[in-house]
Parts: sequence; structure tokens; C-alpha cells
Amino acid sequence: MENSKTIRLLTADEIECRVGTISEKGLSLLLYKDARADMKILDEVFGPNNWQRTHEVIGGNLYCNVQIYDEKKNQWISKMDVGTESYTEKEKGQASDSFKRACVSVGIGRELYTAPFIWVSAGKCSIQPKGDKYITYDKFRVKDIEYNENREIIGLIILNQDGKVVYSLGSSKGNTAPTEAENVPSVANKLPSFTTDRVTQMNKELERTGVALDTVLSRYQISSVEEMTDSMFTNAMNSLKKTKKKAA
Repeated sequence: MENSKTIRLLTADEIECRVGTISEKGLSLLLYKDARADMKILDEVFGPNNWQRTHEVIGGNLYCNVQIYDEKKNQWISKMDVGTESYTEKEKGQASDSFKRACVSVGIGRELYTAPFIWVSAGKCSIQPKGDKYITYDKFRVKDIEYNENREIIGLIILNQDGKVVYSLGSSKGNTAPTEAENVPSVANKLPSFTTDRVTQMNKELERTGVALDTVLSRYQISSVEEMTDSMFTNAMNSLKKTKKKAA
């Protein structure tokens, strides 16, 4: 931000775990923040009366504009982003999503872009077939998370609904890093050699350009970066590199 106030890192209880992809061999998890965490951090850092949000429709899409008052410049500083539909309430889902995305532009939760590829093998979760797909009713939560001086995730423990560890990363808290077999599974329609480095590369380009991840995924009709084939990843990265940097 233009002011010197520092956005703190998300704590374990402010991070949600959602299933990304799932097969008979296991499932991947994605880390998210919710709007309540965004509002809490905005209140803490800037004060409840020093930020505001507005929504407007542009080109048929709902955008959120988060404004923070800069006392030094005596003006409001704005950060805007667009939302995507939820599977339930369309308008409410877009409003919440656009707000969360705008808060990432402010600096809240950017550390989640450094998350590793989180794989939970079938032996550590309950997976059931449903038609030609697989589902799970298991719930997951972050127990501990650790960052380095660059605000990157270096330690992570995820539990299931029974309190059992299903994923761990890092050794500074006594955790054991997941094995390669657990962390990078060979699943149908998934690139076996897909690495955390590629996820990082993609996230950096998305952050630079301001392009929404959902926009890229929908283009290839997939639900996560990890599902990309080699050619998909190359084409997506080439397109992003040709995209101009987002406006400040």
C-alpha cells in the first residue's frame, strides 16, 4: 500500500481448506481466506472507520472497490477486482468473491499464493465413487502454518475432522515433509511431473497481470493448476507473459 502500514500474515484459524481435485487415489487441497478475515485485518491495520467498500457492475461483471484512507496524502486509495459466481447465490457470491480479490490487491492473504501442492492420499481420507466422479465428505483445517522472512509458507500442518494429521510440511516444528509420492501423485489427466515451482510461476504471473485464476482455468475447462497438461501450462504462461502489468 501507499501508506507504511504492514499487512500481517494470516493465522491458521483464518485459512480455509477446500478440495481442489479428487480421484480414487486421493485428493488435493487448496488454501483460501474468507471475507471475515479480510474485514478483521482491515479493521486491525487501518481502523474500522478508515476503509470502505463499494460494488459496481462493469461489462456485466460485479467489481469490488476497497478504499483505504491515506492520512499523509489526505485521500482515499482504491484497489479493485472482479468476482466470480458461486454455486449458490449468484449476486452474494460475486460480491463476496470480488471483495476477497480486492483485499488481495491490498495485500491481505498474498502469502497463500506460495502454498505447496497439497496432496492427501486415499489412505488418509474417505473417498466415494458417485457416478463417473469421486466425492468426499471429509473436512479439513489448518492446525499450524509457518512463514519465512519473505512471507512464504515453509511449514504447514493440516488435520481432518477427527483431528488426525493428513498433510505436513516443514521441520522447524517437528513436522516431517511429505514424500514425493504423497505430494506429487500420478493421477489420470494430471501431469505426473508437475512441480510446486510451476504453481509458483503461475501465481507470480497472475499477481503481476491481475488476471483471475478462474479465467485461466475456465479457458482450459479444468478446476486447478495441477490439472494442466504440459502444453496447457506452456500456452497459459505464454499468454500471461504477453499480458500487460496490472495498474497500481
